[in-house]
Amino acid sequence: MTDSIIILTEEPLVAADAANITRLYDDGDDVALVLLVPADTKRNLLVDVVDQLTMLDLPGALRELREHRDASTVRAEASEILEASLSTLRGAGAMVTGRVAEGNAVDSLVAEVKASDARQAVVVTRPHALADTFRQDWASQAQHKLGLPVLHLYSGSGFIGDS
Repeated sequence: MTDSIIILTEEPLVAADAANITRLYDDGDDVALVLLVPADTKRNLLVDVVDQLTMLDLPGALRELREHRDASTVRAEASEILEASLSTLRGAGAMVTGRVAEGNAVDSLVAEVKASDARQAVVVTRPHALADTFRQDWASQAQHKLGLPVLHLYSGSGFIGDS
């Protein structure tokens, strides 16, 4: 019987992310990864700007204020993130499928975990100062809804978020 690990990411996964994820199981384990990339256009502008400022990314904060992305652009970006991430995981030897998740990202993760009776849920994000501090990040929200621990990894690093 194949076990599932469900992964939700907002960023294209890189080699470090693939290494962190494939360490979650042994080589002989029959594990299928399912990757979800949200196409959720409902972003909080203030939170996004504060996140950029806490990372000392003034150009990023200004870009958040200027750019107004429409739904088709966001969906296209999500598809690009999905394809790049699938390629990275397959390059690391993972058996993986994926899709762009419509609607609320956390609800999509929770539904997929329940539907597949997954053995683990993983959230890969960039740091979000406000959401992480006040436990409103995706991993904390999913953990609350599932009643199970959810691993929160920061994209491109070995750092684990506090969820």
